[in-house]
Amino acid sequence: MATASTSSLAQVQFLQRQAASLLLYQSVLQSEAAIAFLELLQAIRYTDADARGCLQAYGNYFHALAAQNQNWEDYLISQILICENPFSRMAQQRDFSELPPALIAAAQNDLQILQSLYECSTACLSEWVQTVAHLPVSPVVWYQEHNHLSSNTTLYLPDWEHWADAVEELAAYYRKFGLGLFAEYRALRWQSGQFVGIPYPDPIKLSTLVGYEWQRDALLKNTEFLLCGETALHVLLYGSRGSGKSSLVKALLNEYGERQLRVLEVGKSDLQDLPKIVEQLRGVPQKFIIFVDDLSFEEDDDAFKALKVVLEGNLTARPQNVVVYATSNRRHLIREYFADRPTPKDHEEIHAWDTMQEKLSFSDRFGLTLTFEPANQQTYLTIIRHLAAQTKINLSPEDLEYQALQWATRHNGRSGRTARQFIDFLKADISLFSTTNIKS
Repeated sequence: MATASTSSLAQVQFLQRQAASLLLYQSVLQSEAAIAFLELLQAIRYTDADARGCLQAYGNYFHALAAQNQNWEDYLISQILICENPFSRMAQQRDFSELPPALIAAAQNDLQILQSLYECSTACLSEWVQTVAHLPVSPVVWYQEHNHLSSNTTLYLPDWEHWADAVEELAAYYRKFGLGLFAEYRALRWQSGQFVGIPYPDPIKLSTLVGYEWQRDALLKNTEFLLCGETALHVLLYGSRGSGKSSLVKALLNEYGERQLRVLEVGKSDLQDLPKIVEQLRGVPQKFIIFVDDLSFEEDDDAFKALKVVLEGNLTARPQNVVVYATSNRRHLIREYFADRPTPKDHEEIHAWDTMQEKLSFSDRFGLTLTFEPANQQTYLTIIRHLAAQTKINLSPEDLEYQALQWATRHNGRSGRTARQFIDFLKADISLFSTTNIKS
């Protein structure tokens, strides 16, 4: 039977005992890469006669790292920095001096354990597999240049000789940058009762949006209030379709993501969960825009009641780190029908006008309302020229404007969305066919 050396087996056994001794950071070892690592240790320790199990375990481990495009070392560091556990959650909300001593000691214990697992590199594992499988050369080692994770990272554990000594700095990191999905993702959505990270958010930037400058400036100022800890207003962006309301909100993420802004998308069907969502965001270091797109309600809609609670508040204090930004094509968000208007019939509601006014005034509960009027020809052509310059489309101004107006006539009318579609089509058309004539 193939066996590793006595010293190698002792090291493997030590690492297995260490992994089993974690008190708080068990979740670090529960992802695909970490499970593959532990299974490989087990396979090295108990190698079958022809070592096939060991070789397969190494292949699974290599595949898991390659799929994440991370080294084992970088993986461990990244998981520690986002790990949700009693220590990290409490450190996120309290000064280090206020943390229970037992919790600090447990975190120090785990950091020392994780350091020993960090030091078991993929190169070392490859050599052990070569030994037990009697291979002429060691298996290929997965390696990528080390990644310090993000420009926000002020703590890099490998800089410490003993990771346990970094426990106070780690607590400060959690308090500044948060943990879990909110530390890992800038854009998220609420789906099936839980937060889900969006790995590839819309890359649109504020510099591409023109034509509604005062609305943009007002929204930027309100967002600055949120980021600086001042009381920010809930915002309703309403107006014509395609005017850039949603794009403006999405662009905030790319403008302020480095300052711990997060955008959380909540669909209308999930608005009844808003009070629960807001409470889960309370006390975390990030600032949140709850983004509700294309908002409107039917009468007696439960989502209307839930949003009303968040906008108007209740006995629970409103978190300072959460605002709602909603877009709508309707000024009056609750649909009203002629049949709703009061008439002096029997069995009619006594104060029916009050009910109707309550419907019509719901949008007033947003502290800031930004109106996006339909784009006139001048605004539309301004957007066209701006986008064409950014895209480096080389057409004469006359030809560009003529084709842009033709496009608007044949397609969706004048709007920012139509302008973006025209420029995208024109760029692709010129690139592929070297033509300057847009055909319907």
